Amino acid sequence: MAQDKVFIFDTTLRDGEQSPGATMTHTEKLEIASMLDEMGVDIIEAGFPIASEGDFEAVSAIAKASRNSVICGLSRANFRDIDRAWEAVKHAARPRIHTFIGTSPLHRAIPNLDMDQMAERIHDTVTHARNLCGDVQWSPMDATRTEHDYLCRVIEIAIKAGATTINIPDTVGYTAPRESADLIRMLLERVPGADEIIFATHCHNDLGMATANSLAAVEAGARQIECTINGLGERAGNTALEEVVMAMKVRNDIMPYTTGIDSTKLTAISRKVATVSGFAVQFNKAIVGKNAFAHESGIHQDGMLKNAETFEIMRPTDVGLSETSLVLGKHSGRAALRSKLKDLGFDVADNQLADVFVRFKTLADRKKEVYDEDLLALMQDVDTTAAYDKLVIRRLRVVCGTDGPQEAQLTLSIDGTDHMAEATGDGPVDAAFNAINSLVEHKARLALYQVHAITEGTDAQATVSVRLEEDGKIATGQAADTDTVVASARAYVNALNRLILRREKNAPDHDKKAVNYRDAS
Repeated sequence: MAQDKVFIFDTTLRDGEQSPGATMTHTEKLEIASMLDEMGVDIIEAGFPIASEGDFEAVSAIAKASRNSVICGLSRANFRDIDRAWEAVKHAARPRIHTFIGTSPLHRAIPNLDMDQMAERIHDTVTHARNLCGDVQWSPMDATRTEHDYLCRVIEIAIKAGATTINIPDTVGYTAPRESADLIRMLLERVPGADEIIFATHCHNDLGMATANSLAAVEAGARQIECTINGLGERAGNTALEEVVMAMKVRNDIMPYTTGIDSTKLTAISRKVATVSGFAVQFNKAIVGKNAFAHESGIHQDGMLKNAETFEIMRPTDVGLSETSLVLGKHSGRAALRSKLKDLGFDVADNQLADVFVRFKTLADRKKEVYDEDLLALMQDVDTTAAYDKLVIRRLRVVCGTDGPQEAQLTLSIDGTDHMAEATGDGPVDAAFNAINSLVEHKARLALYQVHAITEGTDAQATVSVRLEEDGKIATGQAADTDTVVASARAYVNALNRLILRREKNAPDHDKKAVNYRDAS
């Protein structure tokens, strides 16, 4: 192994999916895993197989489909978890079992184990995993708050038991970069056999230092970074894959490391993850944000026109952004649309192009110019509608103004049958939601409602994000339209579709079709 190689371990499908509301469907997980595999990710943590039958099936399917990446399944420190993880990943050409246990004083108290008992469990479970799989990763959860002497002790045990990768998690994002580096150096110096395995770093972003902590650990000797697309993850998220990859690429003068990542695919997968997770990328997000290569200041614009390097340290094409500025309109044809979609990272088949083209023409009739952002929203809308079509809005008419209450007239298709409803509300969006609720029985609470204008102008599309919570389940929906109320209603319906699918999936077999709709007669 070349010392300058840094392995990229992506946990978008496991740790990233643990973000509240970010649950992905089986098909979406397979699509993202395929993109990660093609992009050059070294290890894909495909899920937590013991967590649910759905997780097991997804990890197993990803393992069977993978071509290049190591496919990893997570397990707690017990034989049942490890056996289940192995059953899921064993189909991969290159499988890995990742087992963990919390080692800090706070986490040792959870299973009520003393230091010796925990050390014995680590030995037994890592040994069991290694007997099943030749590639075993072990993590001392909350490692950065574990006593150094004990951390060295249990890591040595894990190495002797057969672990080939030792991951050092900053589970609560507590560490600063200097501490991150010092910890890796200490372990390399003190732990017998440390030079024979790979140390990994897994950082959370609670204090906004996940990327810095990961890079500091690499400089100190870690050779695997655990990260997610867009920094998706619990609480404030994880280390962002696109940030560490581009940091090492742009600043290779001071960080002389390489990865196997094809950075030109970063933008496409960022957009895909944002779409399926329902977590929009903030405009000023490094590398993949909408404004990452935008320049508004006159001084910046002047400099960019003379020499792009005056205010850009990397080229847009380095991360998969097209330099072309082709603007489409109502006279544009299928070839131009396909070309533009390909520039944006979408390879569409002929049948999908036909559907997209109809939607594009409808949009072009309502907007003078269709920009990249409009097409991205349109593709997101196509993906969402295609995946969740139990409920479909056929017609929506809203009466609003200074004289209330506002009124909504709705035609909603439920399992292919149209139902009509009228409702009033405190504003047009509230009226539309009330009309939907009058037809679909649920107990969901509206936990989030956000509206973003995609482009400038009064004819701009609005992207609406909705998050619903029902009985501990969280579902998100997104939609885009030049009419904000229509986009809101469709996003709400998309979220309801997700909830209904989960109800059916979790229901006993004899209740699979027992989705309750209100009497619309």
